[in-house]
Parts: sequence; C-alpha cells; structure tokens
Amino acid sequence: MGGEIIRVGSTPLSLLLRSLPTSVPRTLLCYQDYDGLRFPNFNFNVSHHGDYVAIASEPVCLVGVDIVSYDVPQRETITGFIQLFSSYFSCLEWNNIVSAGTSDDDVLIEFYRYWSLKEAYVKAIGSGLTEGLNEVEFSHTSWTNISAKVNGKVMTQWRFWMFELGDRHCVSIARVHPISAATNYKRTLKKLDFTEDEYAQGLHLPTVDFVQLGIEQLISTLQKA
Repeated sequence: MGGEIIRVGSTPLSLLLRSLPTSVPRTLLCYQDYDGLRFPNFNFNVSHHGDYVAIASEPVCLVGVDIVSYDVPQRETITGFIQLFSSYFSCLEWNNIVSAGTSDDDVLIEFYRYWSLKEAYVKAIGSGLTEGLNEVEFSHTSWTNISAKVNGKVMTQWRFWMFELGDRHCVSIARVHPISAATNYKRTLKKLDFTEDEYAQGLHLPTVDFVQLGIEQLISTLQKA
C-alpha cells in the first residue's frame, strides 16, 4: 500500500491511514502526493495504535511514522506510568511533560506526543533501538515548527511533523537523508549519495492537509488502480 498504488494527487509522497467497519475501527487518510520525483529510494514505514493504521512512503528521503492513542493507564497512575519512560527524555522534555497543563490528562497527552516523535525518529533510521533517546531533544512551537538536537547540536538534515487525528490520537512523521540510516538499513537502499539539489527536492516537499477517505472510497480507488 505504498504511494505507487493509492494516490491522492500524483506524487510519490503519501501517508495512508485505513478505515475499516465498526467491528475493526480504522480510518484511512491520504497524505497528498507531489509531481516531479522519481523513486531512487522508495521506502515506506508502518505504524498502528488505538483506532488507526498508518503507512508513510518517500521517494528519496527515509521516513518514519508513528501513531499514538492517548490511552489512560488502567493499572497504575498516570504519574507512575510515565515515570517508567523518564530515562528516554532530556531534562527539558521531561520538565515540559510534567508541567504540561493543569491536569494529569494534559501531562499524559504531552508525554505521548514527545514519545511519538521519538518513535518516528527511531523508525526513520531503521535502528529499532531506543538507547540514547534522551540525547535526542525535541523543540516545538505549539507542536509546529518541530526541530531536534543531539547533544545540543541541531539536526539540520531532519524534518518532523505532527498531526492530531481526533478521538485522542496523533501521528508523527520524520524525514531524513538516507545517509543517516542504520548500517543494516543502508544495505537495502539503492542510493545513498545525492546532490544537494536532489536531496533538497526530497527533504523540502511541502506539507499539505490530510484527506479522509472511507472504506468504500478506498475500495473504489483500489479497483480503479
């Protein structure tokens, strides 16, 4: 289900969130495509949590996508739950989490948003490891203009986005130069070296709004494809 199969517009960049009947609650959203790019490193990333499944694909850059549902822990307090993950956050991130809003639910949502970004980062590089995540520090302006630093150095080759999906879910997307891939992941890529223009074309694709499709529309689109 990559961008080569289901399209909204005519480009290879896509994010697809699939909607199923009530018995298996899902929603499909498509991230608009763009013209003019070939597929030297077509790759995709999948995430699922709560009521959503997501697939993100890229033609040049690597991509990571992560969905979180703002689930309230049932067997422990919110404070006890998020404390289990404190070692994965920088001091600044942790302070932002524990001081978020005026209720425990505000704290929980802030925690999930940061966690989603960290997961998208890990999935983009294909490492599968969470060690050292406290050294990757995210900054944002009301969850827009998201950037990250590693040990205080700005990660200039990365781009991050976050979208609220409604019904207490959000999705994060990370995009980066293929050279940042983990060693094993690099072996699967067709191309690692790009000119500045080629890389910039992939990195700076404009962001667009999600388009929601129901399951009937998805089936119709697949049949036409």
